[in-house]
Amino acid sequence: MSNITIDEAKCENVDCGECVDMCPVEIFSLDGDKVVTSNTDDCTLCEVCVDVCPNAAIKVE
Repeated sequence: MSNITIDEAKCENVDCGECVDMCPVEIFSLDGDKVVTSNTDDCTLCEVCVDVCPNAAIKVE
């Protein structure tokens, strides 16, 4: 099981949506103006989200 955290203080530009668009297993989605995670058990630990986040707001463990 993976632990995915989003540092909301760093996740300032939700309009970028890079993590939402790039996650191959669709872990991320938008809830209003926040990026949220769901189905984290499906995460493959590829860390594409970490690579594409311009603010380094995502941590995968």
